[in-house]
Amino acid sequence: MKSIYTLFFLLLIGSSCKERPFHKNSSKSETLHISEHLSLDDSIEHYITPFRTHLNKTLDSTLAFAPETYSKKDGDLNTAIGNFMADVVYELGNPIFKSRSTFDIDGVLLNHGGIRSVISKGPISARTAFEVMPFENSIVVAALKKEQMTELLAYLKSQNKAHPIANMEVVLGASNQIKSFKVNSKPLEDKTYYIATSDYLANGGDSMDFFIKADTIYNTNYKIRNALIDYFNKVDTIKPKIDNRFIKVN
Repeated sequence: MKSIYTLFFLLLIGSSCKERPFHKNSSKSETLHISEHLSLDDSIEHYITPFRTHLNKTLDSTLAFAPETYSKKDGDLNTAIGNFMADVVYELGNPIFKSRSTFDIDGVLLNHGGIRSVISKGPISARTAFEVMPFENSIVVAALKKEQMTELLAYLKSQNKAHPIANMEVVLGASNQIKSFKVNSKPLEDKTYYIATSDYLANGGDSMDFFIKADTIYNTNYKIRNALIDYFNKVDTIKPKIDNRFIKVN
C-alpha cells in the first residue's frame, strides 16, 4: 500500500418531530461516470491535505528494523512471521490478562489467513502493522477444558497449515499421527487452560468451534495490531524465526 487517502463525510439531517405525509410528485436520474479524469474539488482537497500529511507521517515513521523479509509462505507448519505474531500476543497480552484475572496465558492460537501481508526487509513502521493486521481484532483469552484442548489439537492436525501458535508444541508423525502435544512444556493435563486468540476466532471463525465451548471468554480490549505497534516501539530489530513448535517428523 503506497498511500492512504482518508476522507470523512458527516451528513446532518434535521427533521421535524411531527410526521408529515410524503408525496412523490416526480423524479429523475442521471448517471455520473467516475474515473481518473474526474476533476478534484479544490476546497475538499485543501481541507483534507493536513490530515493526510499528518496521517502519513505517523504511519511511516520508523519504529524498528527487519533484517529479512518475512512471509507466511516461508514454512510448512510454522512460519517466522506467524511465530512472531503469536509470540507478541503472548508477551504483550499476558500482563494485561493477568492483571484482570490473576491467571497467566497458557498458549496462543491465531489463524494463518489472518496474516495479510509480509514484513519487508528494512524499516518497520506503524503502516507495517496495519498491512499485516488490517482488521480490528482484539486479543481475547478463552478458558478451555482438556476436552476442548484435545479438539484444538485435532483441528491443527487436520488443517495441516501454519496456524500461528505460541507456548505450545505439536509434533506430528510421518502419517500425520500425533506424537506429542505440550502446553507450557508439559503434556496435556485435566485442568483449565487459558488460550489467547482473536475475538474473530473466539466466535468460531475459521471453523475453530472449540473456542465457542469455552467456559469463559476474557476480552483484553487490546487490538492485535496495537500489540504489534507497541512491540515495534520496544525493540530496535525484530527477530522472527521458524522453530520446532509445530513440526512433522519421520
